[in-house]
Amino acid sequence: MKVRTPLSQGWTLRLDTGRHTPEQAPPGLAGAVVPARVPGCVHTDLMAAGWLADPYLDRNEDEVAWVGRADWTYATELPRRDGAFERADLVFDGLDTVAAVRVAGRLLGRTRNMHRSYRFDVTELLADGPAPLDVTFTSAYVEAEAVRTALGERPNSYPEPFNHVRKMACSFGWDWGPTLVTAGVWREARIEQWSTARLASVRPHVTVAEDGTGVAEIVVGLDRTAGGRDRALRLVAAVGDASAEVAVAPGESTATVTVRVPDAELWWPRGHGDQPLYGCTVVLSETDGGRALDTWERRIGFRTIALDTSADAHGSAFTLVVNGTPVFARGVNWIPDDAFPARVTPDRYRTRLTQAAEAGVDLVRVWGGGIYEDRAFYDVCDELGLMVWQDFLFACAAYPEEQPLRSEIEAEARENVIRLMPHPSLVLWNGNNENLWGFADWEWEQALAGDSWGEGYYLGLLPRVVAQTDPTRPYWAGSPWSGSWDHTPNDPDHGTAHSWEVWNRRDYADYLTTVPRFVAEFGWQAPPALATLERALSERPLSADSPGMLHHQKAEDGNGKLNRGLAPHFPPPADFDTWHYLTQLNQARAVAAGVEHWRSHWPRCAGTVLWQLNDCWPVTSWAAIDGDGRPKPLWFEMRRLYADRLLTIQDRDGEPVLVGCNQGAATWETTVTVRRVRADGEVLAHAEVALKAAGREVATERLPESVTRFGDARREFLVADAWGSPRAWGSPRSSEAGSGGGAGSGGDLRAVRFACPDREFAYPAASYEVRVSEDGADGARVTVTAGGLVRDLLLQADRLHADARTDHGRVTLLPGESTTWRVTGWPRPDARTARAALFCVNGAGGVRE
Repeated sequence: MKVRTPLSQGWTLRLDTGRHTPEQAPPGLAGAVVPARVPGCVHTDLMAAGWLADPYLDRNEDEVAWVGRADWTYATELPRRDGAFERADLVFDGLDTVAAVRVAGRLLGRTRNMHRSYRFDVTELLADGPAPLDVTFTSAYVEAEAVRTALGERPNSYPEPFNHVRKMACSFGWDWGPTLVTAGVWREARIEQWSTARLASVRPHVTVAEDGTGVAEIVVGLDRTAGGRDRALRLVAAVGDASAEVAVAPGESTATVTVRVPDAELWWPRGHGDQPLYGCTVVLSETDGGRALDTWERRIGFRTIALDTSADAHGSAFTLVVNGTPVFARGVNWIPDDAFPARVTPDRYRTRLTQAAEAGVDLVRVWGGGIYEDRAFYDVCDELGLMVWQDFLFACAAYPEEQPLRSEIEAEARENVIRLMPHPSLVLWNGNNENLWGFADWEWEQALAGDSWGEGYYLGLLPRVVAQTDPTRPYWAGSPWSGSWDHTPNDPDHGTAHSWEVWNRRDYADYLTTVPRFVAEFGWQAPPALATLERALSERPLSADSPGMLHHQKAEDGNGKLNRGLAPHFPPPADFDTWHYLTQLNQARAVAAGVEHWRSHWPRCAGTVLWQLNDCWPVTSWAAIDGDGRPKPLWFEMRRLYADRLLTIQDRDGEPVLVGCNQGAATWETTVTVRRVRADGEVLAHAEVALKAAGREVATERLPESVTRFGDARREFLVADAWGSPRAWGSPRSSEAGSGGGAGSGGDLRAVRFACPDREFAYPAASYEVRVSEDGADGARVTVTAGGLVRDLLLQADRLHADARTDHGRVTLLPGESTTWRVTGWPRPDARTARAALFCVNGAGGVRE
């Protein structure tokens, strides 16, 4: 049986001084031997050894920029090989990026791609005893700039040469990320010893027959030793309790074995069914004696996936169809969870993706400027029912199609398609992020003047690789992409669309002007939690435009856009705390405006994919979860927006209507109480509206004119409540679940509608009582009872304690209503601290009574 020996111990790192040493390198580092971790990278090793300040803090990022311009060598010792095996291979699952690999001084090969693995035969080199291993990394800048010089400039959204080297593009900085150009052995390194033959590749083509039989057609590629070429072999594959086997004739390097599972349980996206997973094992054995040579093990799931792009009265669709069921995708975009990806552990993947699932997400798009994530990422998605939209790694730039890049890209694509295709969560391969759009609409075509730019990848190479390697999944050429050059790539009526004009130039109310077929990117910025800012920045007091805050704001004119986004809605904030609260609130409101509108137009609009779920460091960004893992108010808003049942008030033909969006399988039938209320709490009109939405459908009901006819828009607003249990419309409301409108217990839903901006509304001064009671060893309950209207009341948990978390977000309360937050991670609860952590529109920053 093949034996794997991880190479995770005994590594050292040194700065190479023979070629070029940046002047900024610390004195004494040249010649020093630094202990190193594998997997890891230069930055984290230097930090651990005390040679480098944490680049996530203050403006240290600038001080460590020299690291990415230096050359480095990782070294360790390889063990003597076991003579019982015919072959010993040195295997790297990931080298970042431009490296020369030497054993005992002999050059084995050079690498230039972070996104693929490498294998070297070291059988003879390890025959006589241990041997030194050196992996020498050349700065990725050197490689990228050399390729750029040879092939010519290509348009790029950032002034960095990331499109000329196969490395994580956002290592070179992005509008949410730091510029930290890494190097190192970033994935597992190991020695593999084997004899006769090994499993070089395993490709399970998983389908479901019309009679419900699960079919796993497993295509295997073999690598043989010289002595194993003439040996007959046997392949046995098992899926659950079913199995099959085939004989492999001498000299053959490929074989196919098909396993059939009667009445297979189907894998479904979360919210649509269960996620049964079947163990899949492939064993390669000798025919004579039956000795096992190699084993491959994964989990697979049976489901069908199709992409409906049919033409209709509104254009052409983009709808994911799973097991024959059209799905409204409730999605988020995923970026690398750390600028140093080797630090992202399986537990961290599980934590972050569980946060996504708990927010109602059922689709995660792995964005094309990052990495093909670790197997642990996709394993968790399989378990949680999170569909994965996987970009190939091209983003926001024109990519040369000449050598040496073309051969690297094909090898990278084939390897990663094979590596990821066992996962049932993977539902779509996408060619690139925004590059087709850039060519058409960002003046790239003129700048290129006929040079290659990537079209041959997206419309040629990549669809061919997917068709040949993983034909059970759909491929889409890019995002945005309208399906052909007959329409501009970002045409909202065709295919996928990105909505960025709103954040960049317009108020979020402009989300309501279009109904894209599928919104693959949209979003609004906000700063991270206060505790995250206080950990990352030493400057005091914090201010929106302090040097540290601006350094941790990477978007062009980001703070200007934040402030312009506030201006139509709120008076200028008087202090930092108010600015912080209002920008976080505005982020939640902006996203709510888009999602409620687009969901109300299902099935014409078949999905929204929020930019973005996560951050890779502490930064002001579009993320719902900040760089320290703390949920922003947007995360709680997502939980409301992506719930199976969403109650909203929308406009149809210029009139407000009640809309019930039902993504659950069961019919949703309820009576909605709609009230027109004055700012002082007096109910001016009310109506009972019957709402019935069949499973996976949207229901719309007109509202009576008596409710919608405002007498004074500055003093009146609408409230719509769908109770989880029968209740008198005027009874006091008690909320624990939380939502943007103030969801009540038992699944109660609330939608509120104000007819004028907050800055024009005649709010009464906020009045409420706060009660705090202990709830376990480090928890508490914070109950707020409103004496009058309280708009968008928010308890900021991190202001209670850096480790505190709450169970819901913003709530709008009418007089006499109450809400209770359950808080964990708060060891010494008290009412004064709670009051100081409460903010609302009509009394931000700790109301005093």
